[in-house]
Amino acid sequence: MLHLDKQIARFASDLISQVGLTADESIKVATLIASEVRFLPPDIKTEISIASCVPLKNRLEELHAFQVWNDFSTDHKENPAVVRAQVIVQNCVCFTYLKDACFEVLSQRLPSESVTTRCAKFLCRDKVRDFRNAFSHSNWCYMPDYSGLECWVAEDSRKPNGAHRKFVVSQGEIDFWQALSRGTAYATYLQLCN
Repeated sequence: MLHLDKQIARFASDLISQVGLTADESIKVATLIASEVRFLPPDIKTEISIASCVPLKNRLEELHAFQVWNDFSTDHKENPAVVRAQVIVQNCVCFTYLKDACFEVLSQRLPSESVTTRCAKFLCRDKVRDFRNAFSHSNWCYMPDYSGLECWVAEDSRKPNGAHRKFVVSQGEIDFWQALSRGTAYATYLQLCN
């Protein structure tokens, strides 16, 4: 968990100001999530596991494959096609796949004051939710200088063809959200699959 803690701790100020973690929590997010999940009562662990149609060990395998892809694509940054594919894969896994497969169930099954719940709720709400919806519905494009993404989300989710609101997500925000997403999922699945 220390490696994940270090990756996430780079965003300590965001974790404190946006997620509501304390300074102490912000430097050991993955470790705290792993501990909270590890010590859940067996019936709650079972509830989390059976909430997924896909066995959690398969989900963990997908995360491992995702990490291999990220390592490969990072080694090939000079190829624009690989970079664009990396953007799509990262955002799909971190915000679409993991939201429904992991974060929603965690936020419902763990205590509201837990680090796990605060992180999971953050990854399912507000601007992250809007980004997920814009991305999932193909309502996004690169900013002209590639410093982030321009996105559009339906003003009324019941009217997907109605008026849309434009917003911008910076690369820094995306990096933060992706690190928190991957770390939360890894810490959770590693505990539930043991």
